[in-house]
Amino acid sequence: MLFGLEGRRCPFMAALLARRVVALVYYSPMTQSTAPAERIQSLDALRGVAVLGILLVNVQGFARVSAAYLNPAAGRALDLADLWTWIAVYVLADTKFISVFSLLFGAGIAIMSDRMSARGVSAAGIHYRRQLWLLVAGLAHAFLLWHGDILVAYALLGFALYPLRNLAPRKLLWIGGMTVAVSAALLALAALSLPFMTEADRALLVAEWAPPQEEIDAETAALRGSWTAQLPQRASLFANAFAYLFPTYFVWRAGGLMIVGMALVRTGFLTASRSAAFYRRVAVAGLVAGLPICGWGASLATRAGLGGPEAMIGGQLLNYVGSVGVFLGYVALVMLWMKGAWMPGLQRRLAATGRMALTNYLAQSLVCTWVFYGHGLGLFERVSAPGQIGIAVAVCALQLLWSPWWLARYRYGPLEWLWRSATYGRLVPMRAPN
Repeated sequence: MLFGLEGRRCPFMAALLARRVVALVYYSPMTQSTAPAERIQSLDALRGVAVLGILLVNVQGFARVSAAYLNPAAGRALDLADLWTWIAVYVLADTKFISVFSLLFGAGIAIMSDRMSARGVSAAGIHYRRQLWLLVAGLAHAFLLWHGDILVAYALLGFALYPLRNLAPRKLLWIGGMTVAVSAALLALAALSLPFMTEADRALLVAEWAPPQEEIDAETAALRGSWTAQLPQRASLFANAFAYLFPTYFVWRAGGLMIVGMALVRTGFLTASRSAAFYRRVAVAGLVAGLPICGWGASLATRAGLGGPEAMIGGQLLNYVGSVGVFLGYVALVMLWMKGAWMPGLQRRLAATGRMALTNYLAQSLVCTWVFYGHGLGLFERVSAPGQIGIAVAVCALQLLWSPWWLARYRYGPLEWLWRSATYGRLVPMRAPN
């Protein structure tokens, strides 16, 4: 009798709870969205650098089979131009620009929270609505356009990390730094365990590093096919990668850097508020320490005769560690540049590109999938590494041109406007003031 009574109550209680959650998340007091005049130019320019730099890495994910991300020789013989292009991207860009993006994501959470608090309004409802719609956008991106999506991971991490936003910068730096170190420790343990690995486990890693030709052929055929034919392959690639990378990489690397970003924006590091001498020291120390380590990682990943597991894990570990110095060096260089009056026109273009980061990120996927996949030009696995970089540079140049053109006429990028309107539950003003 009691069980039956509770069973009848459960749907009612669940519905009541769901209504309360929706009320908290979606009907909390509204505030005005951030006006363009409130933007921080250095953050926008840095975000522009990050979103364009990410494409230099992602273009290989559009153009080649998934295994080629870590092993450029997967499925094809490389010439010297292919090899050196891959090495240059690996050392200079891979993991670096996505790390900057993670910093900025955390900084954005802190800035929004601080601004809402200054207005006497709780930012929690706005934040969680933003993350909810970002998750929707990420899932649509992953399943309908490209399996290499990062928005889903960022949305989930944004849900989880929001309660940390009000900690003191010193605590945030410690927590974030220790979190980032977890993935490095996991990779180090994996490297140390290689001599004790069973043959079966080793065979699994070898198959991941250098898949059999029939697997490469199947992926190639699917992505050269029609848009509907791509859907199962895209879903499989995203689901498998996310299931592995989210708990082993995104939670620790991206999540840790988001926490660090909350601290760095409050210390003035990300707003060009520190001295020029400080940024020069950070740039020199970071690049001098980080680039050789990343170069060492690239040499392992491409060394002939080295076993697949050793090349894969060793290269990832060294690039993971070295990239910390490199991306901090890049941030310092951008801040140093923003403090000066060098090329102000390019600064404005990068800032406009950064203000439209969501639109530009998804537009990159739209253009590149059309170039490489079967519903467009079908150039998948048909373009050399230098050619891929040429395509990426052309897309970046177009975005540097069109972003300021658009923002001269409208307050927000098209997807930023849609995201804000969904977040605030009303259509926010779109036209730029005269």
